[in-house]
Amino acid sequence: MKALVDYLNHKNIIFKSLEEIMPKELGSRKKISLYLGVDMKGYYALVMHIEKKSRVLRKEAGELMLLHEKLEKYMNSKITKKYILIKAPLCSHAKAVLEENVWKVWHAPE
Repeated sequence: MKALVDYLNHKNIIFKSLEEIMPKELGSRKKISLYLGVDMKGYYALVMHIEKKSRVLRKEAGELMLLHEKLEKYMNSKITKKYILIKAPLCSHAKAVLEENVWKVWHAPE
């Protein structure tokens, strides 16, 4: 988590608090890291970190957005800022779908 916090600080994104949410709590079997943070203005922010060898496709982008909706219901609060850090090959269509739905996508190629 320290590496993620350092990366977010490099991008000038600072949180008052940042806690990890297990995907299992949301009924998901995905191997991703979910972090729920509160920014300096008091708004909730979601940070997803995906690290894998296979390509992230458009279908998986839709599943990640559903995971965001489940987290909003689980927390019973609106999550205003959505960030995703992907360390995997990324399909251009998946990136476009995420950006259309107001996700900030950072892609670190393998």
